[in-house]
Amino acid sequence: QVQLVESGGGLVQAGGSLRLSCAASGRTFGSYAMGWFRQAPGQARLFLAAIDWSGESTFYEDFVKGRFTISRDNSKRTVYLQMNSLRTEDTAVYYCAATPVFRRGPSSAYDFWGQGTQVTVSS
Repeated sequence: QVQLVESGGGLVQAGGSLRLSCAASGRTFGSYAMGWFRQAPGQARLFLAAIDWSGESTFYEDFVKGRFTISRDNSKRTVYLQMNSLRTEDTAVYYCAATPVFRRGPSSAYDFWGQGTQVTVSS
């Protein structure tokens, strides 16, 4: 069992940066791959990035590649999403999630979810 809590969202101007954090509790955190997703109003939840248990392998969706960076610190039981060059279309609720198998989406492949953190990018 893994409990996840996201933080770091907020309001930022286009072109700015934010770093999201996802703090995990549970002794098995280090054995899970982690992913970040987002969901805008009226839209499906989208996969953004994933990282394996060791932090050595990552996946990115093309529309965030080069702008977003996923990382993890297992000693702190925390996963991060560094978001640079933010655009208004990045506005959404951002979720972290845990899966026992390192993979991209879909969201149904992930077992544990945080409550989400709102990111709003203004023009």
